[in-house]
Amino acid sequence: MQTSFTLAQLADPQTAESEKILRACVHCGFCTATCPTYVTLGDELDSPRGRIYLIKDMLENSRDATRDVVKHIDRCLSCLACMTTCPAGVHYMHLVDHAREHIEKTYKRPLFDRALRGLLARTLPYPSKFRLALVAGLIARPFAPLFGAVGLSRVAAMLRLTPRGRIAPPQDRTGTVYPAQGVRRGRVALLNGCVAPVLSPSTHEATIRLLNRLGVEVVIAAGEACCGSLVHHMGRESEALAQARNNIDAWTREIDGQGDNKGLDAILVNVSGCGTTIKDYGFMLRTDDAYAAKAAKVSALTLDISEYLAKLDLPASQAPALTVAYHAACSLQHGQKVVRQPKELLSRLGFIVKEVPESHLCCGSAGTYNILQPHLANALRDRKVAHIRSVGPDVIAAGNIGCIMQIGSAADVPVVHTVELIDWATGGPLPDALAGVEFGQSAASAADTRQATSELVGGA
Repeated sequence: MQTSFTLAQLADPQTAESEKILRACVHCGFCTATCPTYVTLGDELDSPRGRIYLIKDMLENSRDATRDVVKHIDRCLSCLACMTTCPAGVHYMHLVDHAREHIEKTYKRPLFDRALRGLLARTLPYPSKFRLALVAGLIARPFAPLFGAVGLSRVAAMLRLTPRGRIAPPQDRTGTVYPAQGVRRGRVALLNGCVAPVLSPSTHEATIRLLNRLGVEVVIAAGEACCGSLVHHMGRESEALAQARNNIDAWTREIDGQGDNKGLDAILVNVSGCGTTIKDYGFMLRTDDAYAAKAAKVSALTLDISEYLAKLDLPASQAPALTVAYHAACSLQHGQKVVRQPKELLSRLGFIVKEVPESHLCCGSAGTYNILQPHLANALRDRKVAHIRSVGPDVIAAGNIGCIMQIGSAADVPVVHTVELIDWATGGPLPDALAGVEFGQSAASAADTRQATSELVGGA
């Protein structure tokens, strides 16, 4: 794509990077076939190619964002399926992140929009505030239809997403070391984060328990908090970078520690949306002299939990051979290019892993997207759930808390984190989501067959 930025414009590092990305685009349109919003709406401006034209025009002319531009950029999920498809290697993620930052600086949103976004930015990254918000959401949840009827669809969506049942009690793990069982074979930091420990503390518990059994010491670094991805994708870049710097400092202290507490083999993340952002810290802070090198080191050490487990020897499976529909979170398959490891781990442990049709398309969660764009998010969720049902699973596995909540709001089978199934299969407890579930005859039969085979081989 031909560009005409001035030298003065290109003196800005963000603009210079965006200009390189724009020039890489060859207008081929391959991205349209895998873009969830284009597939749903059929509008060229709601495709990556269309958004690229809008962003180019806005940045090249140093123009304030307009209402129409904002509408189409806001509809982007940042699922990054376009990057997987693109034959020219266009780094759309960095381009749309720059566009969102520009929108935040130059466009004054309507009052309610500003208030809602501000509420999300001031609540979700902070576990104590988020827990209080969930309590309020549980109380107000019965009124969701009323809010929807009077046109407050985003408030209704927020209430409907409030999980039913008891909210997990506060548990501050930061600064805690979980020692390996037996000989220590590794030392890792685990992101505690913000939303995940409130919505699904069992995922962290399973991760820690599994790693400890495998001889890996797990540390939750003191001072570590939200990774910054939630505000980053809302264009609130100064807040995102502050949160990134905070975590980099926390993990750097562990990397540079003393004695047995010195060094990390990896920084592990079991929320793939967070992992994509942390792996990008090196880029996000590339112009910060004080943090560029540290950020690059943190990004290089960061792995999704499935990437790390794939390198370890797992014990024999003890779980029944359930049929598992594996949902590939966009941030994992497109953002981090982690595709085979979760499926191979589950298959290795005896689970019957089923590919979900249209697995490349987003479920509609995408951070705060299912609150800010509820109609599109619900359409994508329903499409995803219909495809999952078509493979007849006993359970759905996913590697991202947002996807788990989104799919779980409409699915009629339990949804669990992949690591919880792996923990269960290798000696851990039954995942909470599977308690009281009666599995199909196929699972019970497969389990009996595997047990009989094991006994036969042992007897021989």
